[in-house]
Amino acid sequence: MPCPCGQPSSIGKAQGQYGLRSITQDKDMKGYVQIYTGNGKGKTTAALGLALRAAGAGLKVYFAQFMKGIKCSEHAALIRLSDQITIRQYGSKSFISDIPTEEEIKAARRGLAEGKEAMLSGNFQVVVLDEANTAIIYNLFPTDDLLDVIRNKPDNVELVITGRGADPRVIEAADLVTEMKEVKHYYQKGVTARDGIEK
Repeated sequence: MPCPCGQPSSIGKAQGQYGLRSITQDKDMKGYVQIYTGNGKGKTTAALGLALRAAGAGLKVYFAQFMKGIKCSEHAALIRLSDQITIRQYGSKSFISDIPTEEEIKAARRGLAEGKEAMLSGNFQVVVLDEANTAIIYNLFPTDDLLDVIRNKPDNVELVITGRGADPRVIEAADLVTEMKEVKHYYQKGVTARDGIEK
């Protein structure tokens, strides 16, 4: 059965019936900078989908989550792919309401430093900085620090940055920018976050 990307399916040729594909991936392919921004739902979800696809192709992924300290359903799933996807959280268990605490600022800056270190280590082909755009809005770290990460990205690493309100300079530095636009959302009818869908 062909997959939507137009390539023949590898189902049935995997290790075991549903194991990871045994393929030789070009670890030196050109990597780009992707931005997922906008006020619509789906930015983190899109980044998780890309991470899943990358893992299926044999790539190693470092997934840093800013402003998030609560384990969601994706963490339970990603444990099964821990040899391919490393996920780290740099946030508290509560949302930043207005002014971040010193601990939240330190956590975010540590996360950006560790994300940059992972990007430069040669151990990961995909690095995701989830909610890094939003972290800038809340003054957790300056735009210049994120731009420094972008400028130092190795050619063979794909860098994905998510979060609403992307700074114009970050957008300018990116190769791909997708804006999620909210057209209609059921939260306006009082629907709260559901396990396995929003969290």
